[in-house]
Amino acid sequence: MASTTALFTGLSGLTSNSRRLDVIGNNIANVNTTAFKSNRMNFAPTFSRSFSLGTAPGENTGGSNPGQVGLGVSVGGTQRNFNNGAIGVTGVATDLAIEGDGFFIVNQSGSRFYTRAGGFIRNPENDLMTQSGAKVMGFGVDDQFNLVDGNLVELNIPVGTLTLAEQTDNVIFSGNVNASGEIATTGSTHESRAFYSDPAGTTPVTAATDLLTTDIYVSDGAGGFTIAFDSSEPGRSITLAGIEKGGKDLGSLTFAISGSAVEGADAFGSTFGDLVSFFDEYLGTDSSAIGSSSDLGGSVEINANGQIVVVGNEGTVQALDIETGDITVNGPGAGLGNPLVMTKTGEADGESIRTSFVVYDSLGTPLTIDLSFVLQATNPSGGTTWEFVAESNDNDANDRMLALGEVSFDSNGRFTGASNQSFSIVRTNGATTPLTVNMDFDSGTDSITSFTDSGSNFAAVYQDGSPIGTLASFSIGEDGGISGAFTNGLTRTIGQVALAKFSNPEGLVDAGDNLFGSGPNSGTALVAKPRDFGTGRVVGGALELSNVDLSQEFIDMILASTGYSAASRVITTTDELMTQLLALGR
Repeated sequence: MASTTALFTGLSGLTSNSRRLDVIGNNIANVNTTAFKSNRMNFAPTFSRSFSLGTAPGENTGGSNPGQVGLGVSVGGTQRNFNNGAIGVTGVATDLAIEGDGFFIVNQSGSRFYTRAGGFIRNPENDLMTQSGAKVMGFGVDDQFNLVDGNLVELNIPVGTLTLAEQTDNVIFSGNVNASGEIATTGSTHESRAFYSDPAGTTPVTAATDLLTTDIYVSDGAGGFTIAFDSSEPGRSITLAGIEKGGKDLGSLTFAISGSAVEGADAFGSTFGDLVSFFDEYLGTDSSAIGSSSDLGGSVEINANGQIVVVGNEGTVQALDIETGDITVNGPGAGLGNPLVMTKTGEADGESIRTSFVVYDSLGTPLTIDLSFVLQATNPSGGTTWEFVAESNDNDANDRMLALGEVSFDSNGRFTGASNQSFSIVRTNGATTPLTVNMDFDSGTDSITSFTDSGSNFAAVYQDGSPIGTLASFSIGEDGGISGAFTNGLTRTIGQVALAKFSNPEGLVDAGDNLFGSGPNSGTALVAKPRDFGTGRVVGGALELSNVDLSQEFIDMILASTGYSAASRVITTTDELMTQLLALGR
């Protein structure tokens, strides 16, 4: 007798195999989908109808097995294959692939999802995001470009907008200073005409003479005296410009001869002593005793005859060149336009060398520093002693002198030590002040020596710090670190891609658009850096390909089609039997 149960059993076969064809079709359709993970369907038999549960063996019988008839097939579930797909190189900086078990973390409309598809793009706000608009999550950096671990943020790569400058902290020098050079004994000397506080020329000025209340007179060159500084009106100033030291222009500074505001003034004072101190700071003269042998002997003074006497520092590179036109009196009641007629009365001597280099403050402002070495002594036990002078026109404190130090070399010409290897420069532009820079005269293969040579020669061979630069490009490393390259040559870490790992990735829920959400059976996401906790490494400029095996899918499709056809035959055969049964009643 035909059974209607067979109809439903055949129907279950049709339904199950058609669902399997759905899964196979989806796999084949996504054979070229980035990082697609193939699915397979597992079947399970439905419950059986039992005619007998069987009997146990007895003394005289062998027992019997259960008598059961199955009622068809059902879908036992789907199983996703999370094995890694092949890696395809693209060369696109924002394309990422994972070799391992991790997942990229993304934020879509406030909800967290996970994906293996690393075909990312940047939006107009420079956010790193998926093709569907979900923002990629990772670890950010602080103001000093240090990674902030443990706090997931949306990654942003501001190419073309992020700027960076770095102050200089260290400079390394290399070269040789001539040990057989002439020991410095004197600096260049300049004298002005004598100044008097009375028109008869009988009372020379002193450091205490007040320029604000006293008229100053100078010889007119014809046996008489003429007024040089007229005190009748306020607002006068003296500008120094064009003076050279060792052929290098010292720039321009202005001294105001009153406490009243004078536009462009760099210093104020009212006495001749104040003016002399201003000259001393501008020229960078110094006579400090440094160490056991060093004293450059430079000074600016008023002698007993009322003359301004400028003695430059020892060493030929410290020689001053002062012309009458380099010193100008400005403002009302100025008297003579160029009253300081300077006469050169002595030349500088001594082996010396100067090099210039650029350092940067915290805002990236370039500052030019001059560093001179002047030979001071040859030691009885062997070796030489030099004094170095660090100076700059860019010092906002007006005093061009930044630092002095004594440097010693042994009888083999090797560096043995220095009394001071740093300088500080004042900044008033909003940068960190003072800017302190360390100078290294002996850094392994780069060092200053003192051997006999035809002349001295040294230079700065390395320095840190840089001017302002803009983020020009970036790359992402195996550890997910995003390295940014700036136009000033600096590279900085600007973020790090984070990965998540699940104890049971097959429990993730497919949310479409290559995204997965955590499911009840997936476990909690373990968020970590790439290469930690088995998350795997990140491959930049590449994409993970689909792991669909077409040959296997075609075989499964044949099997599913065969199963579907066989199940339909069960229904056809049952129908024929039922037709024959009905025919018996006619």
